[in-house]
Amino acid sequence: MSRVGEVKRSTRETDIQVSLELDGEGTTDIDTPIGFFSHMLNLLGKHAGFTLSVHASGDIEVDGHHLVEDTGIALGQAFHKALGDKKGIQRYGSFLLPMDEALARVVLDISGRPFLSWKVPDFKGSVGHLEFELLKEFWMGFINHARLTYHVDILRGSNLHHIAEAIFKASAKALRTATTIDPRFSGRVPSTKGSI
Repeated sequence: MSRVGEVKRSTRETDIQVSLELDGEGTTDIDTPIGFFSHMLNLLGKHAGFTLSVHASGDIEVDGHHLVEDTGIALGQAFHKALGDKKGIQRYGSFLLPMDEALARVVLDISGRPFLSWKVPDFKGSVGHLEFELLKEFWMGFINHARLTYHVDILRGSNLHHIAEAIFKASAKALRTATTIDPRFSGRVPSTKGSI
């Protein structure tokens, strides 16, 4: 069974196309007008082992907010579609990831109940042309539409590039674990309720 989700999202502000295959090979095709954001999406697909294509354009002459948030929304919708009936998935995932001086912890549940706990210092500034505060907007969009319970903790770190990279890589690893099919639960949804 192919676990693929494809989404096209067009508004007056952005035009986003996403294709996501959960059982991929870590290959990516990323094209956004914000270089550092493209770098983060590339890391996400690569380290999750997903096949990920994201083509996004938008009104970045205003700022990057609409593009980043809408990409998160479209990616979350594609992720939700790719999961299908969720039968046999591990459901839970966590990862503790170092990136030089930065240390990120991501813990998640494919719960069907969107929730984000974002314990990241309120840093001001940009990495390349991406405002650091937009990282939360991306993950909010993704989590709300993928319908995940998500906890992100920065345990230490001072370099914004390293912190951002640690969050995306830890997220990739945790998502990979949670979406992996466990043959012991084949054909069953991992919930006592019988649905997620």
